[in-house]
Amino acid sequence: MKVLAVDTATRSCSVAVLIDDKPAAELATVSERTHSVRLMSMIQDVLALAKLDLKEIDGFAVTVGPGSFTGLRIGISTVKGLAFATAKPCAGISTLEALAYPCLPCPYPICTLMDARKGEVYAAFFRESDGRLERMGNERVDAPEAILRAIGSPHLLVGDAVEIYEDRIRAIVGDYAVLAPRDLHFPKASVVARLARDSLRAAGRGGPSRVAPHYIRQSDAELRIKSPDPTEGI
Repeated sequence: MKVLAVDTATRSCSVAVLIDDKPAAELATVSERTHSVRLMSMIQDVLALAKLDLKEIDGFAVTVGPGSFTGLRIGISTVKGLAFATAKPCAGISTLEALAYPCLPCPYPICTLMDARKGEVYAAFFRESDGRLERMGNERVDAPEAILRAIGSPHLLVGDAVEIYEDRIRAIVGDYAVLAPRDLHFPKASVVARLARDSLRAAGRGGPSRVAPHYIRQSDAELRIKSPDPTEGI
């Protein structure tokens, strides 16, 4: 099975092709610039490196959040467009699950911490169960202190917010904090492809229309609509 996967949920933009669970090609870049500038060219380059044509891809995968509102829209709309154009299945994968999965095997629970801006983090807790990744509780967005104070035993912490809030982590979690290597702090498209295989293989699942962003937090525009300026109309 040939899967093309995309991740644009964070400052990292990555694209990969997996063939029968083996990475055939992968490209990644970290930048503050919008991912729309480079995403299609990265897809073309990855296909060229894998020596495949788009029509040879059996299914598509993309991170659906949480993450950057703009980044998620770019990745999801691009992948859904490719899936519709080729009449191939498409699957959405949690960004936090894609962060935690490369940490297996792990003797500790895994805490994913992704920068959500505004002094907050996207977070979730996972553990290994029979060699698989199991999420404990819901994904959430909160102040880093609120997440960190829930840690009362050794945990592996992974995600770009680990470096941003390392001082607070050390102060609150202390010796219970086991920090993942820096090269694991951003999601990888090859992991997204691997996580999507079962959905793409399952009959009747993985259609493009079912893939939608999972923001967790409302956008500024939505908040403005619900809480209009009290001076408006005066």
